[in-house]
Amino acid sequence: MLYKEFATYRMDENHLKKWYGKLTWFMYIIFSAWSLIFVMYVGYDQYHIHYIAIFTQLGAAVVASTLLVSDKKLFVPILVTLMLPLIVYFAFVDAWYGYVLSIFSLIFLFVLLYASFNTNRLLQKNYSQAQHDILTGLYNRRYFMEYMESLHERLAVNHKTACLFLIDLDHFKTINDSLGHEIGDKLLIEVSERLKEYAEDTHIVARLGGDEFILISKELNEDVSKMDPAYSFSEGLLYVIRKPYSIDGHHLHISASIGVHQIDPSFLYSKNFIREADIAMYEAKVQGRDGVIIFNQDLAQRVERHLLIEQKLHYALKENIIEVFYQPQFDKDEQVIGCESLIRWNDDQLGEVEPEEFIPIIENTGLILEVGSYVLKETFESINRWNAKGKKLESISVNVSMRQLLCETFVNEVERLIKIYFPKKESEQKIVFEITEHVFSEDMKKVVSMMNRLKNIGISFSIDDFGTGYSSLNYLKVLPIDEVKIDRTFVARLDDSKDDKKMISTIISIAKNLDLNIVAEGVETFQQLIFLTKIECDVFQGFYFEEALSKKAFEEKYIFT
Repeated sequence: MLYKEFATYRMDENHLKKWYGKLTWFMYIIFSAWSLIFVMYVGYDQYHIHYIAIFTQLGAAVVASTLLVSDKKLFVPILVTLMLPLIVYFAFVDAWYGYVLSIFSLIFLFVLLYASFNTNRLLQKNYSQAQHDILTGLYNRRYFMEYMESLHERLAVNHKTACLFLIDLDHFKTINDSLGHEIGDKLLIEVSERLKEYAEDTHIVARLGGDEFILISKELNEDVSKMDPAYSFSEGLLYVIRKPYSIDGHHLHISASIGVHQIDPSFLYSKNFIREADIAMYEAKVQGRDGVIIFNQDLAQRVERHLLIEQKLHYALKENIIEVFYQPQFDKDEQVIGCESLIRWNDDQLGEVEPEEFIPIIENTGLILEVGSYVLKETFESINRWNAKGKKLESISVNVSMRQLLCETFVNEVERLIKIYFPKKESEQKIVFEITEHVFSEDMKKVVSMMNRLKNIGISFSIDDFGTGYSSLNYLKVLPIDEVKIDRTFVARLDDSKDDKKMISTIISIAKNLDLNIVAEGVETFQQLIFLTKIECDVFQGFYFEEALSKKAFEEKYIFT
């Protein structure tokens, strides 16, 4: 009955305790009955039954010490129960050898106890090492995975839920790199101690590896939709982790990003059950870190699309499905004087994917270098073709990411392309690299050095989306830029906002004082054009004039006419 009742993966903690209690009583009853039988038959001389009883009792003691060695709460009292009747029996034998056998039986009891204790200690040590993280003492990834497998079975049988919390420390790598791994390890130990103190009574706490920790609650009867307690618990975790740390004279502050997912069997996918919490945790990092995100289906669908886009990007690049479009730029007389290279992607399955959606993915996956090289080559090839046909635009703008600009091979790549497509220096034609205001958050010395090297081979620079990010007048003086591009969000509100009119007027005034060219993007109405012309904006770009066109359409309308 006990054997049939036992089911590791389906028994919760309370059920397991009850089953263990039954097993303990079963063992006590069996071996106590064995001792009782010994007492009953040890006095029978017929057929030498007393010898059989003695040797059977010794055998039972050896069997008990071997069978129950994993639990000293069982083997200690049971060994004493089995050996004590033998010791007493030999002591009452009316002969000297009886005392000798009694002493030997006592020694044998101590030998069995000593061997059992040592074996038990070794088993517990090996079991603990297999279950626990060496550095922090928390449960390790292996144990947690096994526990989750058993939890899955229990949730299915008991129709309950559980709540999963995935914790990733923010900027932990910075501490490791700046202060060393020894300080980093001590910080991890301190964090683990705080997590245990805060949650060990109600949750299983484990370290997955590195600076990732994971907690799973005990089985819950609550409705899956009720996530307020989980959110409150997560806020408590953040508070505990945020408290200052004092380690070897260093006063450290650290935060964490937490992904939360309340799970039941319908959400648990074999070995991928951490995936949902990981998605939520990653979203917390994307939103600025030091926060909590609870997994939901909208988030899952967004991530699924993100992954699909990432997968299809590789194919799109390989098959040249991503196209370079060109949006014309106009002067105040509404004459085409240049264009900006833009990328567009139309997928058979996804449809038209907006640049705002796939460009961040390109940047995060490292494909930006490959895409940037493709756009640069396509643009230079088009300029060369147009120049050969006698249509020389004054300027051509290409967006360049920070990863491209700071790549050691980028300058050589640009110089090589210039030699191929512009063997003769083109007069009065600018190639403008547009960089965003995020450049101000980079290593300025390296940025300035790379920009100067590119300027030496004929490249001009423009600050894109000016006024929306990290702008600083000091940086405008330091960076070797030639142009600022007013962000479309300011232009779009010109008809409604006096503040935006003042902002644009101020930007243009500053740019003029620094002898910079000014481009306004996102011009959509005649009124916007009139205002920008009055305050001496130099170049205009937007749907009022023309949307971005494919290479063929651009050439038909503006080059070969």
